[in-house]
Amino acid sequence: MRVLLTTWGSRGDVEPLAGLAVGLRELGAQVRVCAPPDEEFAALLARVGVPLVPLGPLVRSVVVGTKPPTAKDAFRLAPELVAARFEALTAAAKGCDALLATGLMPAGARDVAEKLGIRYVFACFQIFGLPSRHFRPGARPGKQSPPEETDLKVLWEQDAQRVNALYGQALNSHRAAIGLPPVDSVRDYVFTDQPWLAADATLCPSQGMTDLDVVQTGAWILPDDRPFPQELEAFLDAGAPPVYVGFGSMAAHAPKDIARVAIEVSRAHDRRVLLARGWAGLAPIDDGEDCFVVGEVNQQALFRRVAAVVHHGGAGTTTTAARAGTPQVVVPLIADQPYWAARVATLGIGAAHDGPTPTFDSLSAALRAALTPATRARARAVADAIQTDGAAVAAKLLCDAVGQERPSVSA
Repeated sequence: MRVLLTTWGSRGDVEPLAGLAVGLRELGAQVRVCAPPDEEFAALLARVGVPLVPLGPLVRSVVVGTKPPTAKDAFRLAPELVAARFEALTAAAKGCDALLATGLMPAGARDVAEKLGIRYVFACFQIFGLPSRHFRPGARPGKQSPPEETDLKVLWEQDAQRVNALYGQALNSHRAAIGLPPVDSVRDYVFTDQPWLAADATLCPSQGMTDLDVVQTGAWILPDDRPFPQELEAFLDAGAPPVYVGFGSMAAHAPKDIARVAIEVSRAHDRRVLLARGWAGLAPIDDGEDCFVVGEVNQQALFRRVAAVVHHGGAGTTTTAARAGTPQVVVPLIADQPYWAARVATLGIGAAHDGPTPTFDSLSAALRAALTPATRARARAVADAIQTDGAAVAAKLLCDAVGQERPSVSA
């Protein structure tokens, strides 16, 4: 069995596919990943021996800048990605039995699978982007009274129109070029009636949240047994557990002066600071010995050694901190991050910062709440409920689905 996995997005979109690839290989499948050609993604996949097929522009070239991408940028990127998928996936998926797509609206992936006559699966890492009877498109859960069902229907229809405006013309043009009829709703065609949800059911419950027939596998976790650099190990051993502060690939979106605010707040709570450089290039504000900066590191092991994790609320970081049983402070910036912040607060495993721009007082209050014994106890209790075999579950589902579709061979 041969499988092509594809995504375009940040590390949080790429690493789960590496985890799934490992699960598929353990079942005997041959796997390739078609993803952005950023150097760190290539290194991540090389670490587990999975070939990377380049797809589209570097993610860093799009998100690392002084200002967040604009609507104009989105309308330029969308058709570029559609064209890249038709070109790259058509070549990479030849001889494959299945194509699984995730990440930023993978318009073009199902079309290639349709043309090649192979199994297609759409997967997402949170429930928030799927049409729902419970929340508005792009709205922050819990911040407003629930709209009427008729209002929701209109809003989600408008969301479909927005996706069509971004991708529709380019998608149908490429479909016509390979002899396929046009699609009316790009979003619905990409999602299918049975999307897979690669998220833990405790952190991200899906029951009754959407009319789609969601298949929830659990999060696709890539095991990490890398040791710490000696300098990091020495810092951790030199005192009480520090507060971890990191915003991943949130470069243009990272709060202004977040490093300064976080360091000052941590010091006010008599805590040392572990600052993750990330794509935003977070750096110390002085040469104090109570602050240490890390780059790419084993977060699964690191989060078990810290007092709290202050982060942006990506699906992967939230899940990793939850598995570690470590309290979280989520400062949500964009997209699904407010959803994860709300889930952390609802579960009692940390605090959700109100808004994307922390002040000393607001972040101090959130960290104080996260550092209470009750929050730590709750975080440890929830950690025991987190499912860890999601990649294996998804790999078996995919292998079984392909096996059922293959025609039987008589002797």
